Amino acid sequence: MEAPHSPAAEPAEATARFTLHTPEETQELGRALAKLLRPGDLVMLNGELGAGKTTLTRGLGEGLGVRGAVTSPTFVIARVHPSLVGGPALVHVDAYRLGGGLDEMEDLDLDVSLPDSVVVVEWGEGKVEDLTEDRLHVVIHRVVGATDDDRRVVTLTGLGTRWAGVDLTLR
Repeated sequence: MEAPHSPAAEPAEATARFTLHTPEETQELGRALAKLLRPGDLVMLNGELGAGKTTLTRGLGEGLGVRGAVTSPTFVIARVHPSLVGGPALVHVDAYRLGGGLDEMEDLDLDVSLPDSVVVVEWGEGKVEDLTEDRLHVVIHRVVGATDDDRRVVTLTGLGTRWAGVDLTLR
């Protein structure tokens, strides 16, 4: 994992960017990021199909010490992974097949889970922002097309007072 790049600071945001070269580095980033997470945190993951959203979430689960294999919840929409170490549960949601905004997400009771859990929503942009003003956006860009380049650029952006002053460079 290369050293993070720190773009110009913006008010009420914390930002960091990482260049990753392997799935293992993506998982390692998730484990490191888990150390910053606490109950009530909403993490929104966005990126192309195959970008590594579930791989990053697997690392988050390892870092949080949760039960169960973290796999893509595409067909079940949401999975809850209870903590094995007395920390917050990980609620892993895949909103890819959900067309509506927060109204359609209400059936998942994320607002009930959020205060006591870390909620990670893949494909959540435009769907879950109303849950809380404080959230962490994770965008994963990968090289697309016929290539063997596995490089990913991951941008972390913390929004709201929860993330003000948080060092997302994970140092």
